Amino acid sequence: MGGLPSTPRLGGGARPQETAEYLIGAFVGEKSYPLASDYWQKLLELPLDLRWPSDRVREACDLFATNNCSTRHLAKILIHLAWCLQECVSDAGVASPDIPKALNALFVSSVFLKNLIEKAKSDNFEELYLSLNESEPIPSNYSKGEDVVNLIMFSVLNFIAKVDIRPRTYLLHHELLNFVLIAMSTQLLSGPSPGPSDTHPFIDAAMIQESSLVDLVVHKLLLNYIKHPRVPLNSLFYTIISEGNQPGVLRRVSSAAANLMLLPLNYLVSSTGEALRSPLAESSLNVLLIFIHYRKIIFVDYVKDKSDDGSLESPPKEEILENRFCKAVENVRDIEFSRSDIEGNVDKGLLVRLPFASLYDTLGMCLADETSVLLLYSLMNGNSFFLEYVLVRTDLDTLLMPMLETLYNAPRRTPNHIYMILTILLILSQDSTFNASIHKLMLSNVPWYQERLLHQTSLGSLVIIILIRIVRYNLSKLRDVYLHTNCLATLANMAPYVHRLNAYASQQLVSLFDMLSRKYNKLAEVTNGKMNVKDDVLREENFLEDPSAELHIYTDFLRLVLEILNAILSYGLPRNPEVVYAIMHRQEVLLPFKNHPRFNELLENIYTVLDFFNSRIDAHRTDDEWSVEKVLEVIIKNCRSWRGEGMKVFAQLHFAYEQESHPEEFFIPYVWQLILFRSGFSFDLSSINLFPVPVEDINDALEAEKLQKGELKG
Repeated sequence: MGGLPSTPRLGGGARPQETAEYLIGAFVGEKSYPLASDYWQKLLELPLDLRWPSDRVREACDLFATNNCSTRHLAKILIHLAWCLQECVSDAGVASPDIPKALNALFVSSVFLKNLIEKAKSDNFEELYLSLNESEPIPSNYSKGEDVVNLIMFSVLNFIAKVDIRPRTYLLHHELLNFVLIAMSTQLLSGPSPGPSDTHPFIDAAMIQESSLVDLVVHKLLLNYIKHPRVPLNSLFYTIISEGNQPGVLRRVSSAAANLMLLPLNYLVSSTGEALRSPLAESSLNVLLIFIHYRKIIFVDYVKDKSDDGSLESPPKEEILENRFCKAVENVRDIEFSRSDIEGNVDKGLLVRLPFASLYDTLGMCLADETSVLLLYSLMNGNSFFLEYVLVRTDLDTLLMPMLETLYNAPRRTPNHIYMILTILLILSQDSTFNASIHKLMLSNVPWYQERLLHQTSLGSLVIIILIRIVRYNLSKLRDVYLHTNCLATLANMAPYVHRLNAYASQQLVSLFDMLSRKYNKLAEVTNGKMNVKDDVLREENFLEDPSAELHIYTDFLRLVLEILNAILSYGLPRNPEVVYAIMHRQEVLLPFKNHPRFNELLENIYTVLDFFNSRIDAHRTDDEWSVEKVLEVIIKNCRSWRGEGMKVFAQLHFAYEQESHPEEFFIPYVWQLILFRSGFSFDLSSINLFPVPVEDINDALEAEKLQKGELKG
């Protein structure tokens, strides 16, 4: 190719930048350099400060894709990267001369690996050529037939786990995590549920690492998230990639072919406050989420008894490949305290121990970020130890307030973000202690709630207000039955423990019934033929294709709201006078359903309450006008004498969250969508098969690429 000769000129008078150009030219060229050639040391020891326009980067990547099948240079540079990392681990990362060599190896390998993955056409990614040729001379420090992918993944994970994060190692840690993201991006090219025939070389290699190493990696990734290590803003940060007076800062290449690797210095150290972020914590969380949500089905052969003809049958059996990263997260224990400590047992084997208090506080500060919400879900759904810890905290507002604010701003959030938070609330509401304690925690104010001033409101009242607000939003915009069900299930779990619900939350509960009943009435008219409507009108009214099926759904919803009101009145009427007042104030919305066969027994209870308090109000009625305060005073006074006579006792409703049988079909695409669209990781959108990519997004990416001209900097 024009500016990339296939052989390097290593004259002593060559300038470093010129020499770097020729070394890269040799890397992508036709000539194969043996694993033991001194070429590799020259490539890795030379400060790389290249500024190539995007078309030249693509040209280099295309040439490399053509020649790598014969040169196997990708496999060779990955082997050298593994060796450098092993030396860094031996040196404990302190002033190791192998750190800048490892960074150069990461720079070169990541740019070209990412391009090969984006352009891959085969199901098993054979275009990567991740093995050496049979005729390749093998040096003494490399075993013939050793698996290159397993070697590099072990070396990368081993470094991440065992080398402390210091000013000299920060950059290498960060770029290794980015390399892992690139290596695992093969998932973007396939479907969401990896089957036995699907191959993802790098993540599959990570899954078979020893449990002891996996535990250490999970520990370090979570610790990175907890500590949020900042970019070291001192000279030591620069000496790890510079030699003497020679500049060695690697620059970001802002092209579709290669724009992640090369030190994103402007991203890491910005005068506009970007340094307040922790790229290392973000990358650690992204990598952890990919690891723990990976699920792969494999075929396992097993031998059955002899058949009638004497032959042995061994049909393959589908099993899910063990995910040791997921198991490690499920077994994380508090460094201060664990269940086994109480029971007097000693934990067998290596367990991940972390300060739950610090993890809790970090989550509370970061829950505006969607990836942190997903981490919280993953911990609460999979780790009973952490869930127990959360439930005994007295400052539940630390976690709940940022999530409730996100729900409040639902129109500006993704549906998946809303679903994850609602699922977390449902998991929490399964615990009676949680349901009781949130009504004891008082909030002096809720500054982000703009429709009404909420002073001295209980956290429980706020949760109910926000859940009902989500139902209203869903009814008008999303029309998602699952979302309705989730909100109402959480409210039903909370209902028996409601304590001193405030006036606004009480009004919203009754309004919830009114809101759903209006939708029910419209559906009933359509179903019973009282309305002659066309398909476009049905769509305009947000009806499903089958109004009769939707009518049954909303019948269930209305019954559930009545059960929620029943539970509050049955188990906590004396403590909830505002609920009684709200029902009395809007009792006309209940009347049309009094004789409905699905609702009548529940409404009998509510009307028992209404009759009791209406009679007390009548007994106190005078010619004077009745104010809200006066009615409420009578209700509060008579709440003390309420004994519940005539009330039917219904079994308490209890809804539990159960993960779907194939959760990877949701979580694998979800995690990658977060990484692609929220974390600055770029990928050729036209190559993605994991989830649908809007055509306009692809066109925008192509247009942006066309606009890139001249020298590309960070």
